[in-house]
Amino acid sequence: MDHLLKRTRSLNAPSPIQQFGPCGRIMKNSAMVMTIQDPASQRLTWYKPPLTVLVIKKIRDDSVLSPFVQLVKWLITEKRMVVFVEHSVLDDPLLSNQPGFNMTRDKLMPFREGKDDLTDKIDFIVCLGGDGTLLYASSLFQQSVPPVMAFHLGSLGFLTPFEFVNFEEQMINVLEGNAALTLRSRLRCIILRKDEATGKPTKAPTSLLVLNEVVIDRGPSPYLSNIDLYLDGKHITSVQGDGLIVSTPTGSTAYAVAAGASMIHPSVPAIMVTPICPHSLSFRPIVVPAGVELKISVSPESRNTAWVSFDGRSRQELKHGDSLRVTTSIYPVPSICAQDQITDWFDSLAECLHWNVRKKQRHLDELSDLTRSHSSSNDTLDSLDRPDTLDS
Repeated sequence: MDHLLKRTRSLNAPSPIQQFGPCGRIMKNSAMVMTIQDPASQRLTWYKPPLTVLVIKKIRDDSVLSPFVQLVKWLITEKRMVVFVEHSVLDDPLLSNQPGFNMTRDKLMPFREGKDDLTDKIDFIVCLGGDGTLLYASSLFQQSVPPVMAFHLGSLGFLTPFEFVNFEEQMINVLEGNAALTLRSRLRCIILRKDEATGKPTKAPTSLLVLNEVVIDRGPSPYLSNIDLYLDGKHITSVQGDGLIVSTPTGSTAYAVAAGASMIHPSVPAIMVTPICPHSLSFRPIVVPAGVELKISVSPESRNTAWVSFDGRSRQELKHGDSLRVTTSIYPVPSICAQDQITDWFDSLAECLHWNVRKKQRHLDELSDLTRSHSSSNDTLDSLDRPDTLDS
Protein backbone atom coordinates (compact mmCIF):
# COMPACT_ATOMS: atom_id res chain seq x y z
CA MET A 1 0.00 0.00 0.00
CA ASP A 2 2.90 2.34 0.71
CA HIS A 3 3.84 2.54 -2.95
CA LEU A 4 0.39 3.99 -3.68
CA LEU A 5 0.99 6.87 -1.30
CA LYS A 6 4.55 7.79 -2.22
CA ARG A 7 4.87 10.68 -4.64
CA THR A 8 7.23 13.51 -5.43
CA ARG A 9 6.40 16.81 -3.74
CA SER A 10 6.04 19.11 -6.72
CA LEU A 11 3.70 21.87 -7.85
CA ASN A 12 4.11 20.78 -11.45
CA ALA A 13 1.73 18.33 -13.06
CA PRO A 14 3.16 14.89 -13.76
CA SER A 15 4.41 14.69 -17.32
CA PRO A 16 1.79 12.79 -19.34
CA ILE A 17 2.88 9.78 -21.32
CA GLN A 18 3.44 10.43 -25.01
CA GLN A 19 1.89 7.19 -26.35
CA PHE A 20 -1.85 6.50 -26.65
CA GLY A 21 -2.81 2.89 -27.16
CA PRO A 22 -0.80 0.60 -29.43
CA CYS A 23 -0.50 3.02 -32.38
CA GLY A 24 -1.01 6.68 -31.46
CA ARG A 25 1.49 9.12 -30.01
CA ILE A 26 2.39 12.82 -30.03
CA MET A 27 4.42 13.91 -33.02
CA LYS A 28 7.94 14.99 -32.10
CA ASN A 29 8.19 18.76 -32.28
CA SER A 30 11.02 21.22 -31.78
CA ALA A 31 8.75 23.71 -29.95
CA MET A 32 9.74 22.55 -26.48
CA VAL A 33 9.92 24.68 -23.35
CA MET A 34 11.91 23.22 -20.44
CA THR A 35 11.47 19.74 -22.00
CA ILE A 36 7.67 20.24 -21.89
CA GLN A 37 6.04 20.40 -25.30
CA ASP A 38 3.97 23.48 -26.07
CA PRO A 39 0.31 22.29 -25.90
CA ALA A 40 -0.55 24.32 -29.00
CA SER A 41 1.90 22.21 -31.04
CA GLN A 42 0.44 18.85 -30.02
CA ARG A 43 -0.56 16.96 -33.13
CA LEU A 44 -1.49 13.34 -33.65
CA THR A 45 0.75 10.98 -35.58
CA TRP A 46 0.56 7.23 -36.18
CA TYR A 47 3.81 5.30 -36.17
CA LYS A 48 1.92 2.38 -37.68
CA PRO A 49 -1.50 2.37 -39.37
CA PRO A 50 -4.39 1.91 -36.89
CA LEU A 51 -6.15 -1.41 -37.45
CA THR A 52 -8.68 -1.63 -34.60
CA VAL A 53 -11.32 0.93 -33.67
CA LEU A 54 -13.78 1.06 -30.77
CA VAL A 55 -17.11 2.68 -31.68
CA ILE A 56 -19.21 3.93 -28.76
CA LYS A 57 -22.71 5.17 -29.44
CA LYS A 58 -25.23 6.92 -27.26
CA ILE A 59 -27.76 4.47 -25.80
CA ARG A 60 -31.54 4.80 -25.99
CA ASP A 61 -31.39 7.30 -28.85
CA ASP A 62 -32.89 6.25 -32.19
CA SER A 63 -31.33 9.20 -34.03
CA VAL A 64 -27.85 7.68 -33.56
CA LEU A 65 -28.72 4.33 -35.16
CA SER A 66 -28.38 5.38 -38.80
CA PRO A 67 -25.04 7.24 -38.32
CA PHE A 68 -23.74 4.25 -36.33
CA VAL A 69 -24.55 1.81 -39.15
CA GLN A 70 -23.04 4.12 -41.78
CA LEU A 71 -19.85 4.52 -39.76
CA VAL A 72 -19.17 0.87 -38.90
CA LYS A 73 -20.02 -0.24 -42.46
CA TRP A 74 -17.56 2.33 -43.88
CA LEU A 75 -14.81 1.38 -41.41
CA ILE A 76 -15.14 -2.33 -42.23
CA THR A 77 -15.64 -2.19 -46.00
CA GLU A 78 -13.60 0.88 -46.98
CA LYS A 79 -10.83 1.00 -44.36
CA ARG A 80 -10.62 -2.74 -43.59
CA MET A 81 -10.55 -2.06 -39.83
CA VAL A 82 -11.60 -4.37 -37.01
CA VAL A 83 -14.52 -2.68 -35.23
CA PHE A 84 -15.25 -3.27 -31.52
CA VAL A 85 -18.67 -2.39 -30.06
CA GLU A 86 -20.45 -3.02 -26.78
CA HIS A 87 -22.23 -6.36 -26.61
CA SER A 88 -25.46 -4.60 -25.62
CA VAL A 89 -25.43 -2.72 -28.94
CA LEU A 90 -25.91 -5.95 -30.86
CA ASP A 91 -28.94 -6.75 -28.71
CA ASP A 92 -30.77 -3.60 -29.83
CA PRO A 93 -33.76 -4.82 -31.89
CA LEU A 94 -34.04 -1.47 -33.68
CA LEU A 95 -30.63 -1.95 -35.27
CA SER A 96 -31.89 -4.97 -37.18
CA ASN A 97 -34.28 -2.67 -39.05
CA GLN A 98 -31.44 -0.46 -40.28
CA PRO A 99 -30.61 -1.10 -43.97
CA GLY A 100 -27.38 -3.02 -44.43
CA PHE A 101 -26.73 -3.70 -40.75
CA ASN A 102 -27.41 -7.44 -40.82
CA MET A 103 -24.61 -7.91 -43.39
CA THR A 104 -22.22 -6.00 -41.11
CA ARG A 105 -23.34 -7.46 -37.78
CA ASP A 106 -21.28 -10.66 -37.92
CA LYS A 107 -18.08 -8.69 -38.60
CA LEU A 108 -18.32 -6.65 -35.39
CA MET A 109 -16.26 -7.59 -32.31
CA PRO A 110 -18.43 -7.33 -29.17
CA PHE A 111 -17.06 -6.70 -25.68
CA ARG A 112 -18.57 -6.55 -22.18
CA GLU A 113 -17.62 -3.81 -19.75
CA GLY A 114 -15.89 -5.18 -16.67
CA LYS A 115 -15.30 -8.59 -18.25
CA ASP A 116 -13.27 -7.98 -21.40
CA ASP A 117 -9.95 -6.14 -21.13
CA LEU A 118 -9.43 -3.69 -24.00
CA THR A 119 -5.91 -2.69 -22.99
CA ASP A 120 -3.56 -2.77 -26.01
CA LYS A 121 -6.38 -4.01 -28.24
CA ILE A 122 -7.75 -0.66 -29.44
CA ASP A 123 -5.85 1.76 -31.69
CA PHE A 124 -8.55 4.40 -32.09
CA ILE A 125 -11.88 5.39 -30.49
CA VAL A 126 -14.91 6.99 -32.16
CA CYS A 127 -17.79 8.34 -30.07
CA LEU A 128 -21.27 8.99 -31.46
CA GLY A 129 -23.49 10.97 -29.10
CA GLY A 130 -22.96 13.51 -26.34
CA ASP A 131 -20.36 14.19 -23.68
CA GLY A 132 -21.39 11.04 -21.81
CA THR A 133 -19.94 8.84 -24.55
CA LEU A 134 -16.50 10.42 -24.05
CA LEU A 135 -16.75 9.99 -20.27
CA TYR A 136 -17.67 6.34 -20.80
CA ALA A 137 -14.74 5.82 -23.15
CA SER A 138 -12.44 7.29 -20.50
CA SER A 139 -13.77 4.88 -17.88
CA LEU A 140 -12.99 1.86 -20.08
CA PHE A 141 -9.27 2.68 -20.10
CA GLN A 142 -7.74 3.04 -16.64
CA GLN A 143 -4.26 3.48 -18.11
CA SER A 144 -3.23 4.62 -21.60
CA VAL A 145 -6.17 5.84 -23.71
CA PRO A 146 -6.18 5.62 -27.54
CA PRO A 147 -6.94 8.84 -29.45
CA VAL A 148 -10.64 9.77 -29.30
CA MET A 149 -12.67 11.31 -32.12
CA ALA A 150 -16.08 12.46 -30.84
CA PHE A 151 -19.04 13.28 -33.10
CA HIS A 152 -21.76 15.60 -31.81
CA LEU A 153 -25.02 13.59 -31.89
CA GLY A 154 -26.21 14.30 -28.34
CA SER A 155 -27.90 17.12 -26.48
CA LEU A 156 -25.03 19.34 -25.29
CA GLY A 157 -21.85 18.27 -27.08
CA PHE A 158 -19.28 20.38 -25.24
CA LEU A 159 -16.65 17.65 -25.64
CA THR A 160 -17.77 16.44 -29.08
CA PRO A 161 -16.48 18.93 -31.70
CA PHE A 162 -17.10 16.93 -34.90
CA GLU A 163 -20.27 17.10 -36.98
CA PHE A 164 -21.30 13.84 -38.66
CA VAL A 165 -21.83 15.46 -42.06
CA ASN A 166 -18.95 14.40 -44.36
CA PHE A 167 -17.69 12.02 -41.70
CA GLU A 168 -15.68 10.09 -44.30
CA GLU A 169 -13.51 13.09 -45.15
CA GLN A 170 -12.96 13.95 -41.50
CA MET A 171 -12.09 10.36 -40.63
CA ILE A 172 -9.57 10.12 -43.49
CA ASN A 173 -7.84 13.29 -42.27
CA VAL A 174 -7.52 11.85 -38.76
CA LEU A 175 -6.39 8.41 -39.94
CA GLU A 176 -3.71 10.12 -42.02
CA GLY A 177 -2.48 11.98 -38.94
CA ASN A 178 -3.77 15.44 -39.90
CA ALA A 179 -5.24 16.49 -36.56
CA ALA A 180 -4.52 18.59 -33.49
CA LEU A 181 -4.80 17.04 -30.01
CA THR A 182 -6.05 18.30 -26.69
CA LEU A 183 -4.61 16.26 -23.83
CA ARG A 184 -7.42 16.26 -21.28
CA SER A 185 -5.92 15.51 -17.87
CA ARG A 186 -7.59 12.98 -15.59
CA LEU A 187 -7.64 12.63 -11.82
CA ARG A 188 -6.23 9.54 -10.12
CA CYS A 189 -8.51 8.75 -7.19
CA ILE A 190 -7.62 6.19 -4.51
CA ILE A 191 -10.00 5.22 -1.71
CA LEU A 192 -8.32 3.87 1.42
CA ARG A 193 -10.60 1.96 3.76
CA LYS A 194 -9.62 1.92 7.44
CA ASP A 195 -11.31 0.86 10.62
CA GLU A 196 -12.02 4.00 12.66
CA ALA A 197 -11.19 2.35 15.97
CA THR A 198 -8.01 0.43 15.04
CA GLY A 199 -6.79 2.49 12.08
CA LYS A 200 -6.00 -0.72 10.19
CA PRO A 201 -6.95 -1.22 6.53
CA THR A 202 -10.20 -3.14 6.04
CA LYS A 203 -10.08 -3.51 2.24
CA ALA A 204 -7.60 -3.21 -0.60
CA PRO A 205 -7.36 0.35 -2.00
CA THR A 206 -9.75 1.23 -4.83
CA SER A 207 -8.18 3.19 -7.69
CA LEU A 208 -10.13 5.00 -10.42
CA LEU A 209 -9.37 7.60 -13.09
CA VAL A 210 -11.92 10.33 -13.81
CA LEU A 211 -12.12 12.82 -16.68
CA ASN A 212 -14.58 15.37 -15.27
CA GLU A 213 -14.80 15.29 -11.49
CA VAL A 214 -15.03 13.37 -8.27
CA VAL A 215 -17.92 14.52 -6.09
CA ILE A 216 -18.16 14.07 -2.31
CA ASP A 217 -21.60 14.86 -0.91
CA ARG A 218 -23.85 14.22 2.10
CA GLY A 219 -25.93 11.59 0.32
CA PRO A 220 -29.39 10.94 1.81
CA SER A 221 -28.52 12.50 5.18
CA PRO A 222 -30.41 15.67 6.21
CA TYR A 223 -27.31 16.99 8.03
CA LEU A 224 -24.56 19.17 6.61
CA SER A 225 -21.55 17.27 5.36
CA ASN A 226 -18.42 17.84 7.43
CA ILE A 227 -15.38 16.99 5.31
CA ASP A 228 -11.70 17.59 6.09
CA LEU A 229 -9.56 18.72 3.17
CA TYR A 230 -5.77 18.25 3.15
CA LEU A 231 -3.27 19.43 0.54
CA ASP A 232 0.08 17.61 0.45
CA GLY A 233 -0.54 16.40 3.99
CA LYS A 234 -1.46 19.81 5.42
CA HIS A 235 -4.98 20.45 6.70
CA ILE A 236 -6.44 23.27 4.62
CA THR A 237 -10.03 23.56 5.75
CA SER A 238 -13.17 21.70 6.76
CA VAL A 239 -16.07 21.79 4.34
CA GLN A 240 -19.49 22.30 5.89
CA GLY A 241 -22.23 22.26 3.31
CA ASP A 242 -23.72 19.89 0.76
CA GLY A 243 -20.34 18.62 -0.39
CA LEU A 244 -17.24 19.19 -2.49
CA ILE A 245 -16.33 18.92 -6.19
CA VAL A 246 -12.75 18.14 -7.20
CA SER A 247 -12.50 18.57 -10.96
CA THR A 248 -10.13 18.67 -13.88
CA PRO A 249 -10.01 21.67 -16.24
CA THR A 250 -12.21 19.61 -18.58
CA GLY A 251 -14.70 19.17 -15.73
CA SER A 252 -14.68 22.88 -14.95
CA THR A 253 -17.46 23.38 -17.51
CA ALA A 254 -19.58 20.58 -16.03
CA TYR A 255 -20.89 20.29 -12.44
CA ALA A 256 -18.26 22.75 -11.15
CA VAL A 257 -19.43 25.69 -13.26
CA ALA A 258 -23.01 25.08 -12.09
CA ALA A 259 -21.68 25.39 -8.52
CA GLY A 260 -20.03 28.74 -9.25
CA ALA A 261 -16.52 27.79 -10.38
CA SER A 262 -14.54 29.42 -13.17
CA MET A 263 -14.13 27.79 -16.57
CA ILE A 264 -10.56 26.66 -17.30
CA HIS A 265 -9.10 25.66 -20.64
CA PRO A 266 -8.32 21.90 -20.67
CA SER A 267 -4.64 22.51 -21.42
CA VAL A 268 -4.10 24.38 -18.14
CA PRO A 269 -2.39 22.08 -15.58
CA ALA A 270 -4.62 22.52 -12.54
CA ILE A 271 -7.08 20.92 -10.13
CA MET A 272 -10.24 22.76 -9.13
CA VAL A 273 -11.81 22.54 -5.67
CA THR A 274 -15.40 23.78 -5.55
CA PRO A 275 -17.74 23.64 -2.53
CA ILE A 276 -21.38 22.66 -3.07
CA CYS A 277 -23.71 25.08 -1.24
CA PRO A 278 -21.21 25.86 1.55
CA HIS A 279 -22.62 27.14 4.84
CA SER A 280 -20.24 30.11 4.61
CA LEU A 281 -20.47 33.21 2.46
CA SER A 282 -16.68 33.41 2.13
CA PHE A 283 -15.97 29.88 0.87
CA ARG A 284 -15.14 30.46 -2.78
CA PRO A 285 -13.89 27.91 -5.34
CA ILE A 286 -10.10 27.60 -5.62
CA VAL A 287 -7.60 26.35 -8.20
CA VAL A 288 -4.50 24.46 -7.04
CA PRO A 289 -1.45 23.26 -9.02
CA ALA A 290 -1.88 19.97 -10.84
CA GLY A 291 1.07 18.37 -9.03
CA VAL A 292 -0.39 18.44 -5.51
CA GLU A 293 -2.16 15.58 -3.76
CA LEU A 294 -5.50 16.18 -2.08
CA LYS A 295 -6.74 14.07 0.79
CA ILE A 296 -10.44 14.13 1.68
CA SER A 297 -11.93 12.42 4.71
CA VAL A 298 -15.02 12.61 6.90
CA SER A 299 -14.37 14.79 9.95
CA PRO A 300 -14.40 12.91 13.27
CA GLU A 301 -17.07 15.35 14.51
CA SER A 302 -19.32 14.76 11.50
CA ARG A 303 -22.86 13.61 12.30
CA ASN A 304 -23.01 11.50 9.17
CA THR A 305 -20.88 9.76 6.56
CA ALA A 306 -20.25 11.03 3.03
CA TRP A 307 -20.82 9.62 -0.44
CA VAL A 308 -18.45 9.79 -3.36
CA SER A 309 -19.01 9.35 -7.11
CA PHE A 310 -16.56 9.34 -10.02
CA ASP A 311 -17.77 11.03 -13.22
CA GLY A 312 -21.27 10.23 -11.99
CA ARG A 313 -20.52 6.50 -11.65
CA SER A 314 -19.30 3.99 -9.05
CA ARG A 315 -21.10 5.80 -6.22
CA GLN A 316 -20.05 4.51 -2.78
CA GLU A 317 -20.05 5.50 0.87
CA LEU A 318 -17.08 7.19 2.53
CA LYS A 319 -17.21 6.24 6.22
CA HIS A 320 -15.38 7.57 9.26
CA GLY A 321 -11.74 6.47 9.02
CA ASP A 322 -11.83 6.20 5.20
CA SER A 323 -9.97 8.66 3.02
CA LEU A 324 -9.89 9.67 -0.64
CA ARG A 325 -6.58 10.65 -2.27
CA VAL A 326 -6.76 12.69 -5.49
CA THR A 327 -3.95 13.82 -7.79
CA THR A 328 -3.36 14.30 -11.51
CA SER A 329 -2.88 11.09 -13.49
CA ILE A 330 -0.11 10.54 -16.05
CA TYR A 331 -2.73 9.07 -18.40
CA PRO A 332 -4.67 11.88 -20.12
CA VAL A 333 -7.43 11.46 -22.69
CA PRO A 334 -6.06 12.50 -26.11
CA SER A 335 -9.08 14.25 -27.59
CA ILE A 336 -8.85 14.97 -31.33
CA CYS A 337 -9.69 18.55 -32.29
CA ALA A 338 -12.01 19.44 -35.16
CA GLN A 339 -9.97 22.62 -35.75
CA ASP A 340 -7.53 23.43 -32.95
CA GLN A 341 -7.41 23.66 -29.15
CA ILE A 342 -8.42 27.30 -28.87
CA THR A 343 -11.10 27.43 -31.59
CA ASP A 344 -12.82 24.23 -30.45
CA TRP A 345 -13.01 25.36 -26.81
CA PHE A 346 -14.35 28.86 -27.46
CA ASP A 347 -16.82 27.54 -30.05
CA SER A 348 -18.12 25.15 -27.38
CA LEU A 349 -18.42 27.98 -24.84
CA ALA A 350 -20.42 30.06 -27.31
CA GLU A 351 -22.63 27.33 -28.77
CA CYS A 352 -23.26 25.13 -25.73
CA LEU A 353 -23.16 27.57 -22.80
CA HIS A 354 -23.95 30.84 -24.66
CA TRP A 355 -20.96 32.40 -22.95
CA ASN A 356 -21.11 36.22 -22.83
CA VAL A 357 -24.15 36.41 -25.09
CA ARG A 358 -26.00 39.75 -24.81
CA LYS A 359 -27.40 42.48 -27.00
CA LYS A 360 -24.82 44.89 -28.36
CA GLN A 361 -24.66 48.34 -26.80
CA ARG A 362 -25.92 50.94 -29.22
CA HIS A 363 -23.47 53.21 -30.99
CA LEU A 364 -23.64 56.91 -30.09
CA ASP A 365 -24.88 57.80 -33.59
CA GLU A 366 -27.90 55.52 -33.06
CA LEU A 367 -28.69 57.24 -29.76
CA SER A 368 -28.43 60.67 -31.43
CA ASP A 369 -30.93 59.59 -34.07
CA LEU A 370 -33.34 58.48 -31.37
CA THR A 371 -32.96 61.81 -29.54
CA ARG A 372 -33.64 63.82 -32.70
CA SER A 373 -36.71 61.77 -33.57
CA HIS A 374 -38.30 62.67 -30.21
CA SER A 375 -37.13 66.30 -30.09
CA SER A 376 -40.55 67.63 -31.19
CA SER A 377 -42.26 66.26 -28.10
CA ASN A 378 -42.99 68.72 -25.23
CA ASP A 379 -43.17 65.91 -22.72
CA THR A 380 -39.44 65.65 -22.12
CA LEU A 381 -37.64 66.90 -19.03
CA ASP A 382 -35.47 69.19 -21.18
CA SER A 383 -38.49 70.99 -22.56
CA LEU A 384 -39.84 71.59 -19.07
CA ASP A 385 -36.62 73.37 -18.07
CA ARG A 386 -36.74 75.91 -20.92
CA PRO A 387 -38.00 79.44 -19.92
CA ASP A 388 -40.27 79.80 -22.96
CA THR A 389 -42.06 76.63 -21.99
CA LEU A 390 -42.61 77.88 -18.47
CA ASP A 391 -43.91 81.31 -19.67
CA SER A 392 -46.46 79.72 -21.92
